[in-house]
Amino acid sequence: MPKPLLTLVGVLLCVAPAVAVAAPAAAARTAPAAIARRSVWHVVAPGETMAGIAAANGLRRADVGRWNQIAAPYPVQVDGTLRLTPQAARLPGWRTRVEPVTRESLGWGPARRCPVSPEDLRRIWVSYIDFRGGYHDGSIVMHKRLVEQTQQAFATLFRWRFRIMAMAPLWLNQPGLTDTSSATSGFACRRVAGTRVWSQHAYGRAIDLNPLQNPMVRGAVLDPPGAGPWVRRDHFRIGMVHADGAVRALTAAGFAWGGRWRTLKDYQHFSTTNR
Repeated sequence: MPKPLLTLVGVLLCVAPAVAVAAPAAAARTAPAAIARRSVWHVVAPGETMAGIAAANGLRRADVGRWNQIAAPYPVQVDGTLRLTPQAARLPGWRTRVEPVTRESLGWGPARRCPVSPEDLRRIWVSYIDFRGGYHDGSIVMHKRLVEQTQQAFATLFRWRFRIMAMAPLWLNQPGLTDTSSATSGFACRRVAGTRVWSQHAYGRAIDLNPLQNPMVRGAVLDPPGAGPWVRRDHFRIGMVHADGAVRALTAAGFAWGGRWRTLKDYQHFSTTNR
């Protein structure tokens, strides 16, 4: 659950129909440009293909593939977000690096009695695409034994064109963001809410992915509280995860998903212990 490496949405492009009737050949060439675009982005739902998405928006499959840097035969993944307009600049390739953490960077203090020491944690830098299509290098702190699994998961999300709202450092990646609980994160020295049991985040064994779009739901309790618009999981919107979509990127790397729990649903939560 949420605790406390650029950006464009929803522009509509409308082209007025031509007054003169074009010859058939000319009409075929100009038809894609003459169809109103519903959105800059399209989130892939189950059963959709690049060809179908392009046709529904009056576009050519090869163009959509090029704008998203997806090569033929143009595979798409559920929960991936496709650009439906030309990009201003190509996205750089995915990259990663790992560095140790310091007690100061974690706000560490003996009084907190965290169950894992800073020496056993690592800051993992990974590239990601934000909700407006921008490229960032973000970081997540995890246990040193989970470095490769974490890198694998985020590399797959990037390749699938899945969007991440924000990752640290927030002052750089999402200036002005005041609700840090909406950021994707890992280690947090805290206990499970309402208990004395250490959260798996306190061991650096868990990831919360896009918490606002993938809330924890326990009866009438919602966390984050403002996540109401994303409670319905039959919707496919930017940043949401589903069992046949982005979830597979993390489960393939060895993380279990809280969206499969029975007593509550924690759609943002992925841990190696299934707790």
